[in-house]
Amino acid sequence: MLFDSHAHLNNDMPQEDRAAMIKKVEEAIEAGLLDYVMDVGFDLESSKLAADHAAAFSWCYAAAGCHPHDTKDMDDMQLALIKGLARKDKVMAIGEIGLDFHYDHSPRDVQREWFRKQIRLANELKMPIVIHSREADQEVMDILKEEGAFSEERKSWFAKRPDTAGYVSADGECPDARVLLHCFSGSAELGRQYVKLGATLSIAGPVTYKNNRKTVAVVSEIPLDFLLVETDSPYLTPEPFRGKKNAPPLVEYTAAKVAEIKGLSLEEVAAATKANAMRFYGIRG
Repeated sequence: MLFDSHAHLNNDMPQEDRAAMIKKVEEAIEAGLLDYVMDVGFDLESSKLAADHAAAFSWCYAAAGCHPHDTKDMDDMQLALIKGLARKDKVMAIGEIGLDFHYDHSPRDVQREWFRKQIRLANELKMPIVIHSREADQEVMDILKEEGAFSEERKSWFAKRPDTAGYVSADGECPDARVLLHCFSGSAELGRQYVKLGATLSIAGPVTYKNNRKTVAVVSEIPLDFLLVETDSPYLTPEPFRGKKNAPPLVEYTAAKVAEIKGLSLEEVAAATKANAMRFYGIRG
């Protein structure tokens, strides 16, 4: 029923913890709760593991890329290897890439360099892009624009998105740049700007947190056509499990909160966000 559009089955964890998480996914699939999980790379090794998971499990797809935290260790050889991974079957996007000015685990100039190079790689391969942005909203948008992530040429590579609310285009469909703002934490106004540029926004567990009015406003304002749901497992666990390790089946709680905000059923939100994720990642059911 649901598509967890961003998780880390490939995270650094004991093998028994990984096996337990995968078991939870398979149990949720058997129960009809979950259909697909996107395993997202954050460095070369995790991207390799995500590609391995995609090859091993019918319900798993992968993204390959280097998170801004890890760009301090990047070089051209690793970029070439990520490019090779991106050409593998069921590796569907470049990501997660971007800027993180909260922790500054990598120098900012290094983050910027590898963000630009990985956008260029995604453009070269004509692939979707998964973005991590933290305390760098304006610069992330500026770099995406400067590197052609919202160019008319890039949008011409992908089929248009439905726009049932007439939010962007009066004819019921609008261009798709295949740029995903993962775990979107910006304002509703920033969300509007991104959607009109051709981006998609992914909603994670923090939407369930008490007093998180900003993300509630985003979900309220942005039409469902442009939203995905995710866990970012094992992080950002939704209520009522906050404080415990997250896992893909808990995407149900994020979807349920989106449904509550939108005045829709869980089934309606699950169907729409699954269809949106499959369209975004270019997955045919």
